[in-house]
Amino acid sequence: MTSTGIRLHAPAPGWALDADVVVVGSGVAGLTAALRCEAAGLRTVVVTKARLDDGSTRWAQGGIAAALGEGDTPEQHLDDTLVAGAGLCDREAVRLLVTEGPDAVRRLIATGAHFDESTEGGLALTREGGHHRRRIAHAGGDATGAEISRALVEAVRARGVRTVENALVLDLLTDAEGRTAGVTLHVMGEGQHDGVGAVHAPAVVLATGGMGQVFSATTNPAVSTGDGVALALRAGAEVSDLEFVQFHPTVLFLGPDAEGQQPLVSEAVRGEGAHLVDTDGARFMVGQHELAELAPRDIVAKGITRRMQEQGAEHMYLDARHFGAEMWENRFPTILAACRAHGIDPVTAPIPVAPAAHYASGGVRTDASGRTTVPGLYACGEVACTGVHGANRLASNSLLEGLVYAERIAAHIAAARAEGTLRPRVPAPLPRRDDPVHPLLPPESRTAIQRIMTQGAGVLRSADSLSRAARRLDDLHTEARDALHENGKTSEPGVDTWEATNLLCVARVLVAAAARREETRGCHWREDRADRDDTAWRRHIVVRLNPDRTLAVHTTDTPEFPPTIPTPQPTRRPQEQ
Repeated sequence: MTSTGIRLHAPAPGWALDADVVVVGSGVAGLTAALRCEAAGLRTVVVTKARLDDGSTRWAQGGIAAALGEGDTPEQHLDDTLVAGAGLCDREAVRLLVTEGPDAVRRLIATGAHFDESTEGGLALTREGGHHRRRIAHAGGDATGAEISRALVEAVRARGVRTVENALVLDLLTDAEGRTAGVTLHVMGEGQHDGVGAVHAPAVVLATGGMGQVFSATTNPAVSTGDGVALALRAGAEVSDLEFVQFHPTVLFLGPDAEGQQPLVSEAVRGEGAHLVDTDGARFMVGQHELAELAPRDIVAKGITRRMQEQGAEHMYLDARHFGAEMWENRFPTILAACRAHGIDPVTAPIPVAPAAHYASGGVRTDASGRTTVPGLYACGEVACTGVHGANRLASNSLLEGLVYAERIAAHIAAARAEGTLRPRVPAPLPRRDDPVHPLLPPESRTAIQRIMTQGAGVLRSADSLSRAARRLDDLHTEARDALHENGKTSEPGVDTWEATNLLCVARVLVAAAARREETRGCHWREDRADRDDTAWRRHIVVRLNPDRTLAVHTTDTPEFPPTIPTPQPTRRPQEQ
């Protein structure tokens, strides 16, 4: 795979660091990869967009899924994951997840994470949607992500891993052979350096999280603008399954015009016995699925949306009044505080909820070692598409995937260094081009993109809505391109314009993939193609960015991904030819 030659318009790097590995992102995936690389003796630098503990991991409420309870097995966890993934999971990727997962959680505990315990002294495990067993380990009741983040951040600081905080990654650096040579980044005023710089390294691990900010309402923090996916596309990497955006069914409804990050009401609340009810107080998930409110997320989100349409309502309700004050205060203190902060007391009233963008099941395509289609570029966590989630992520598999695949990446990089296939010297990146080859969007484009995506590519999609979204996104793209070509002008480089440009990049890919998939599957819901079609669409949609910034979209021949790194063909002797 060759680079597109496209980069964001930005000043030339004014400073540089050298490393063996640069990890971009500081959630569970990024910090786990960094700790394992550092333990293997690799010079590791962590670059993160805000503070070390400001990513999506910190907001995770429910917990981390693993077969740790009595009577549970990895095989049962595998079965639940495959069902949720609606026929598009990579079975072997899932098998790696569920078999390596329990020990990965135990290593996380050894790192310093404290999970809630039962009265008998073992882990307190709960259930969430799609799980037939209690296998969700949680911390602080509903503050699992915050505890995991705390433990990993403390470990990174204790071990002296070099970090660059408040730094937005810009583009991948490559050498003359097309291999990874590091990244460029911009430090936003409070980090160790100022302005645009570079970290030179032969291995780059993308762990940048999601892209929920491409929609108006999301559970994702403001930093989740798809920077890693956009960087990978500009570098020539393949992206897959981006049409499968999971909309969490129970997000606190703050009004029809609410935008930005919205408070999540964890699936664990339903796992403990809360009921979804409509405006008449009637339960509506009973009879729709054997697990009712604990069906996989795509099914619950669709059930809520259908009942909202039937009743002409803007939201449904989650009723957990029967928990009582003590249970709310001890088991779900974070959610209780968030609800009360918005004038809702779940102890005495049902909670208004509606679906909102939550998780990208697709991302940068990787293999079992986290390798992308660009040599030296790895990806893990939400930015990656490992094949684990298929068309719909099973609840609480995300933290586990971050752990397991981050460890696999670190092991692969360490083995490559030992074998001599990872160069011990920092590669020299190609000279920087002077012309701004990618126009930047004005900051106000961010809101326009979010509204286009919410209207055209949200929970409900159709050929018409996706076509309108594609045209409007293309208009934004064309306006920026024409301004650059006609008068050489583009928006001033800066965090706002870089983020808006990244959001447009990932939005165009998402819409193109959603338009190509003419069926309903998992969390991709086409009103005009209501049925699942395994004959034609049990396939993956893969997208690349062309050098002229058009999109190359193709569908795989089978449900299995082709290798990210081509298998070398044996050289035949003359007499064998």
